[in-house]
Amino acid sequence: MQAIIFDMDGVLVDSMHYHAEAWDVALKTVGISIDKKIIYELEGANYRQVIDIILRQFGRIPTEEDVQDIGSKKLTIFGQIARVKPFDGIRELLETLKPKYKLAVVSGSNRSTVHETLNTFFPDTFHVVVDGEETKICKPSPEPYLKAVERLGVSKDRCLVIENAPLGIRSAKSAGLRCIAVTSYLGQECLKEADLILDNHREIGLYIQNAEKTTIDI
Repeated sequence: MQAIIFDMDGVLVDSMHYHAEAWDVALKTVGISIDKKIIYELEGANYRQVIDIILRQFGRIPTEEDVQDIGSKKLTIFGQIARVKPFDGIRELLETLKPKYKLAVVSGSNRSTVHETLNTFFPDTFHVVVDGEETKICKPSPEPYLKAVERLGVSKDRCLVIENAPLGIRSAKSAGLRCIAVTSYLGQECLKEADLILDNHREIGLYIQNAEKTTIDI
């Protein structure tokens, strides 16, 4: 293995509670009330996809004005309420991995959120960053992960993806990549398309360490 590709929200940082709350408040301004679980299930999609999916579920076809209005409100609310922090042990794990592997992030979040988060908590850590504005279609399309692999300059069979949401797993698998999932917010039943499911973030490091010792295919 030569490269490890991480999702950001829910894998590197504990942030999805704030994303779900921000979406809930923003959508209520246009008369839509959601079950916040849908935001966890749609994690990995960019803001355009989220708005399109949710509005259509309520029988509304979103206009460009809807997309810009709701998206802007969500971003503003998220900035006001978010108290994002890395999951326990993630920074230490990345420090041990950085000398051995090329590291990348593939996220559906908007560019400003992705880069602010990475620069705050993980400066100079990742070789490649693909945010939600870099591809026409975000997760579950394979395009974001294919772009990351291309930029890394590593063959697919030398990459490992760490995900935590159904759309992200589907994106990685459809790109032909091995994918491990961690149960950050959703149960194992939602993550069954992954090659392996881990119960917590500590197990990510243990799995990689054990794989290195035994030279098994990770």
